[in-house]
Amino acid sequence: MQIIQSVNEMQSHAIGLRSSGRLIALVPTMGCLHEGHLSLIDIAKEKADKVIVSIFVNPTQFGPNEDYDKYPRMLEADIEKCRERGADIVFNPPLNEMYPDGYSTYVDEDHITDGLCGISRPQHFRGVTTVCLKLFNITRPDIAVFGQKDAQQCAVIRKMVSDLNIPAEIVIGPTLRDEDGLATSSRNAYLTPLQRTEALSIFKALTIAKGMVDEGVRSVDRVIAEITHTLSLSRRVRVIYVQIVDRDTMKPAREILPGKQVITVAVWVEQTRLIDNILI
Repeated sequence: MQIIQSVNEMQSHAIGLRSSGRLIALVPTMGCLHEGHLSLIDIAKEKADKVIVSIFVNPTQFGPNEDYDKYPRMLEADIEKCRERGADIVFNPPLNEMYPDGYSTYVDEDHITDGLCGISRPQHFRGVTTVCLKLFNITRPDIAVFGQKDAQQCAVIRKMVSDLNIPAEIVIGPTLRDEDGLATSSRNAYLTPLQRTEALSIFKALTIAKGMVDEGVRSVDRVIAEITHTLSLSRRVRVIYVQIVDRDTMKPAREILPGKQVITVAVWVEQTRLIDNILI
């Protein structure tokens, strides 16, 4: 497995791979890799000849009062996990190469980012689209693999790729969960054992909601009310939003249409922000 830090070296290497007819898959990450990330590497290996895992904690997707400085960084352990999972290249660029002095160009998506996380994190998705476009230009992937847990991010990236005619297929891997049901996330490392126990109410609420839909409930308000009630029983959990939205546009649903929507949740578990969702 190669470890590449230079942007120019990575770009040149990727161009060479494509010229030789190799299919390239990119798994973009911010490191602190968990089984969710590693499952995306598995998907990438099935679909491409060469798998590149990028590890870059992207400052432009963090707000001024968010956790950029304390975001967990475990590069050596991450590299070893990539090696064990069979990745071909780890791309770990330095900050000053991704955003050199005088950097001033950003990518905005103006509709899918309006709601959900876009309300409480107004600059977040501009940072996500910008860094992903940069990574696509540097690594030249035929396929890029993202996780369903970040449902709004997936929709935004698909829209950017479509609108900007980027020649890459976006593949979405299913949300991976720990045995207790909590969706894998790098931010789970912030949780104390007691906080983690309380956070299990997220998946419990989503499971109850999915059961209601499967049993024929079509009232958006009724399903949202049940989720909110279930979450409220955990006193360390504070709801940021609970919505049922279209899978592609992320616009709120007026009625439940199974097969086309996703139930999305964002909460604070004391000082830790967690998101989750379930397809319906």
